[in-house]
Amino acid sequence: MARISFSRAVLVAAAVALALPAGAQDGAPGPAPGIDEDAGAYLAARQAVIGSDFAAAARYYKRALAGDSDNPELMENLVLSQLSLGAVEEALPLAQRMEKLGIPSQGAHMVVAGHLIASGNYDALLERSGREYGIGPLIDGLINAWAHMGAGSVAQALEQFDRVAKQKGLRGIALYHKAMALASVGDFEGAEALFSADEGALGQVSRRATMARAEILSQLERNEEALALIHDAFGSELDPALANLASRLESGEQVPFSHVRSVEDGMAEVFLTFAQALAGDTADAYTLIYARMAAFLRPGNVDALLMTADLLDRLGQYDLAEESFSRVPTEDPSHFAAELGRADSLRRADRLDEALDVLKALAERYPALGSVQSALGDLERRQENWEEAVAAYDRAITHTNEDSRDLWFLYYARGIAHERLKHWDEAEADFRHALELQPDQPQVLNYLGYSLVEQKEHLDEALEMIERAVEAEPDSGYIVDSLGWALFRLGRYDESVGHMEKAVRLMPVDPVVNDHLGDVYWAVGRTREARFQWKRALSYYATASEEETSDSDIDPDRIRRKLEAGLDAVLAEEGAPPLHSGDRPGDIQPDESPSGGNSGDDTDDDIGDDTGNGGE
Repeated sequence: MARISFSRAVLVAAAVALALPAGAQDGAPGPAPGIDEDAGAYLAARQAVIGSDFAAAARYYKRALAGDSDNPELMENLVLSQLSLGAVEEALPLAQRMEKLGIPSQGAHMVVAGHLIASGNYDALLERSGREYGIGPLIDGLINAWAHMGAGSVAQALEQFDRVAKQKGLRGIALYHKAMALASVGDFEGAEALFSADEGALGQVSRRATMARAEILSQLERNEEALALIHDAFGSELDPALANLASRLESGEQVPFSHVRSVEDGMAEVFLTFAQALAGDTADAYTLIYARMAAFLRPGNVDALLMTADLLDRLGQYDLAEESFSRVPTEDPSHFAAELGRADSLRRADRLDEALDVLKALAERYPALGSVQSALGDLERRQENWEEAVAAYDRAITHTNEDSRDLWFLYYARGIAHERLKHWDEAEADFRHALELQPDQPQVLNYLGYSLVEQKEHLDEALEMIERAVEAEPDSGYIVDSLGWALFRLGRYDESVGHMEKAVRLMPVDPVVNDHLGDVYWAVGRTREARFQWKRALSYYATASEEETSDSDIDPDRIRRKLEAGLDAVLAEEGAPPLHSGDRPGDIQPDESPSGGNSGDDTDDDIGDDTGNGGE
């Protein structure tokens, strides 16, 4: 479903009207003009903003401001950091002081306006109209319209909405808010007239707009039309929030209009609408400020809470994201989405046991919701709980529609779990079914092709699969590594070299890929280079995170033994077939080889997919 439409020029103009704290944009802290005292706190604050650590930024800006209390930049940055935390009331005294001092600050104006809105002081808001206290042209125009509603002048409010609608790129958002204003005072016929115009385009601009129109139609006793609207927009596979609305409509209930019930709700909707429009088109830290204000003005607005949490998660503030997700009430139909997000934030914060507990509880509460069972399967797979992962994916597949675009991944992921359990027949069947659903999916082609090589089955088909995967994703280090390693397994050592060298260029610090290149070099007689790559593999393994090392099949003791005795000796000790000696030239020194040594240090590290091939 499309978002509310803005012209890009309008979006950019609105975004740059509100500056981020110093340091968030340039990435390099430096002294600010006029700041002499406690420069360490200032620099620490800027560094905290670069890392999106808003709590630390606010703390350090407070300290810096204590040593330079009249510095406008420090004031602005502290207010914005507090806004990013959602601490609007805490920011209020400083914001009011900035306005008294005549310091222009969109952030301060937003805080003061938010306080007036929460206090219901609409006359004061109308008195502030104008550039002196402006947040931004779009925000100011809509707040002014809603303030007229709060002051009791519906006619003036509607005129103001129409004035905003005449501005280039703002028609959709202005008419949406006009419809919300009409519905908030019980004029559902007027609201529906706006929604039904232009073949219902206004109701298609966002999920929230569609649900609002469905409630309006229900208030007009047109439940069948409302139900058709829901299914036309979202299909038959509805999440719990949409399913709840559809069920109430089917039962004949006259569903109350809940999207905007008051002027304060309308004001909150202004900031939420703007945040939704900005999302993906500008920095997440910009968008977060608007989402925070929406949540402040309407604490129970679940969409604002979810958006705030998603933004914090993307900014790496996992604990703050988890706290925001946890504020969604258990009885709310969107609770499942909040719990999925909370589990993911806990996982990213390395609180894996807590994340698993959240998903297990959610899976018990929603046993027939495929997305929940799939999320549980994914985390069980990350934890290498293979049997539990298979069971979760079984349930996910059972409760996922056959026409779902995500069904291929469920078979693919379950195939990985089966393969790790050494249930090869079940794994192969799942991989092949995933390819029936997505014939050219490179991850599936890579995994199945690589596994067939390991199983020494259908070797021609396996190699062709991996080659197709490389063609689809030529810059995937994992997939290029698979091709080189498959050729090595097939004894085609000379052909393997170039692919393995490319894989190392794509993933220069990956221990598995460097280990593979060492084996390939050994097989073609480049023993010095082989030992160099094995040493690099050990070095990178030692510095890798616990999660990275647990995801790989690399054995550091085996690499040490290769360094000591050579690959041939290790294979003999393991009872493995020897390398094909007929394909191996004599020992070639690095300066004699046609391609020379490979440093692999001139490209970025490609982390790859955690379900890529795993090693030897």
